[in-house]
Amino acid sequence: MIFRQFFDADSSTYTYLLASRTGGEALIIDPVKERLDQYLQAIRELDLRLVHAIDTHTHADHITALGDLRDATDCTTIMGERSRAECVSRQVRDGEVLRVDGIVLQALYTPGHTDESFSFVLQPDAPSAVFTGDVLLIRSTGRTDFQGGDPARSWESIVGRLFALPDDTLLYPAHDYKGWTASSIGEEKRHNPRLAGKTQAEYIHIMRNLNLPNPRLMDVAIPANLACGQPAPQTGANPS
Repeated sequence: MIFRQFFDADSSTYTYLLASRTGGEALIIDPVKERLDQYLQAIRELDLRLVHAIDTHTHADHITALGDLRDATDCTTIMGERSRAECVSRQVRDGEVLRVDGIVLQALYTPGHTDESFSFVLQPDAPSAVFTGDVLLIRSTGRTDFQGGDPARSWESIVGRLFALPDDTLLYPAHDYKGWTASSIGEEKRHNPRLAGKTQAEYIHIMRNLNLPNPRLMDVAIPANLACGQPAPQTGANPS
């Protein structure tokens, strides 16, 4: 299998490119607009045809490359069914399966960071990896204080759904701020300081008292991402 992990230093975002073989079809998860040329270079050099571009949720700290990738490759853009980004080509339901040339991803509804967050399980019949967006990070969890976030739902998504995966399932988040590149479900059960040995009430207390500043680009990124990273159409302009 072809697996490429890209990193955007400005937003500490990870993007993942997956394909079963050189010369085959591919999908990409959580792409960043400013890294478009890098993705297209990899797709070209590996002789891939991009079929799906997926966002796990509406990001608040960077602008997505979904629309640019659709324009450049004619791929299908995908988000979860609760997304308010009406620009996407397809919205997937909880449990829905995407199949791309031997790559199988199952959509898993995991709200908490936002109310429309999805994770995606690779090869769900025998899970080998899970792409968790921002709901579960490496030794951390995604904040729950905007975009319909909720610490109780975050706990339920992580402990009730993601932690039900096998312990050796590799974990790939959408962000990391400390240099970690991957983890596993078992590691996070044992070592995630917000979760390991904690009750749901303790977790909720932690999340409600983080007092984090808003993401620097939030006011720009969210409207842009609801338009798949494309400029909003101008309306009501006077003719020249």
